[in-house]
Amino acid sequence: MTSAAVEILGLGLGILGWVGVILACGLPMWQVSAFIDVNIVVAQTIWEGLWMNCVVQSTGQMQCKVYDSILALPPEVQAGRALTVMVALLGLVALIVTVVGAQCTSCIRPGKMKSRIVIAGGAIYILCGVLVLIPLCWFANIVISDFYDPTVPSSQKREIGAALYIGWAATALLLFGGCLICCCSCSQRDETSFPVKYSAPRRPTSNGEYDKKNYV
Repeated sequence: MTSAAVEILGLGLGILGWVGVILACGLPMWQVSAFIDVNIVVAQTIWEGLWMNCVVQSTGQMQCKVYDSILALPPEVQAGRALTVMVALLGLVALIVTVVGAQCTSCIRPGKMKSRIVIAGGAIYILCGVLVLIPLCWFANIVISDFYDPTVPSSQKREIGAALYIGWAATALLLFGGCLICCCSCSQRDETSFPVKYSAPRRPTSNGEYDKKNYV
């Protein structure tokens, strides 16, 4: 597989990861009701996300409510909002930077500058993966700690929602795609950093000495 194909593959994985982060950010299933003990059979399921909470009835009817106050939210929700929105914006920047410096585009002439721009785009994708991993692991830690805490009532225990799994998958795509972009760009830069120099063959003159014009 050529370096251009690897670069396109990395860009595609980065775009998929970026879309996954946006999807996880908007979904309300960051934590859901835990069906344990007396809550095995319930008439409703509670979903809690970054922007709203939803109540799903056993009949299939769903009611969602957006959080009224931002300052009254728990710190993990506030941090999750800030970091996921930042990752969504950085993902757009990474997409633009990578496309500008990609081998399949002609926005910039091939050379060291073009490779550096692509490496910058891959590094931004990796940064996005690291940033979005913080709220995901923070939420998961809180949910697991409350689930095994005997002082928390069973009705208030939660489980990890589908949005966290989507976020983790998006994180893996961002990190893997960014690494592919950086690696293929670095290898291309190493290949072009030492150009081959050709010199004309030295031919002796009539008096047996080498002509000075043969020297560069």
